[in-house]
Amino acid sequence: MAGSFTNLNFHIAFSTKERRPILTANLRTSLFPYFAGILTNLKGHLIEAGGVEDHVHLLARLHQDTSVAECVRTLKANVSKWIRETHDPK
Repeated sequence: MAGSFTNLNFHIAFSTKERRPILTANLRTSLFPYFAGILTNLKGHLIEAGGVEDHVHLLARLHQDTSVAECVRTLKANVSKWIRETHDPK
């Protein structure tokens, strides 16, 4: 077979630690493009993003070679670090 077609779309949802309401509307406006950048680096694509103060929902297309578990681990680790470094009041 000369080639194959894959279309792997996933609904990914996760909450903040202890469901803390830290994802303000202002933060989410910069957070969702950050998710998109991470997915792009993983050869994926963010189709849609949404959420409220204590959780997010992502509809993402993943590359066929990308593990869903590794993708979610990478998303959560990078976003958590980014929020602490750029939006954590000290």
